[in-house]
Amino acid sequence: VQLQASGGGLVQAGGSLRLSCAASMRIFDSVGMGWFRQAPGKEREFVAAITWSGAKTYYGDPVKDRFLISRDNARNTVHLQMNSLTSADTAVYYCAGGVPLDRDSGSYYYDESYEFWGPGTQVTVSS
Repeated sequence: VQLQASGGGLVQAGGSLRLSCAASMRIFDSVGMGWFRQAPGKEREFVAAITWSGAKTYYGDPVKDRFLISRDNARNTVHLQMNSLTSADTAVYYCAGGVPLDRDSGSYYYDESYEFWGPGTQVTVSS
């Protein structure tokens, strides 16, 4: 299984970026997916997650109402639309996947619930 994130880069504060994650897994349409991030000197932080069908989404408090997670099961991809970016959003963003169908909603917030991880993509927001 491989997860490959793309779309990171440098953006000015107030701007937007869209991250994408392409997954090479047969079971993509039956597992939950998520995004985490890690800023220099800080612990990895939950950003957003989406259930296998896309019916439910979850967001970390710092990104609520600014970020939007979505998925396209036909293309084995998950996206993270990031708006109103600030310097606090600067981090390496990781795509993660493999949350089983039977996990409760609280599980999506914890990195140990995810079986697969991508290598990360850098997002830098200049103020």
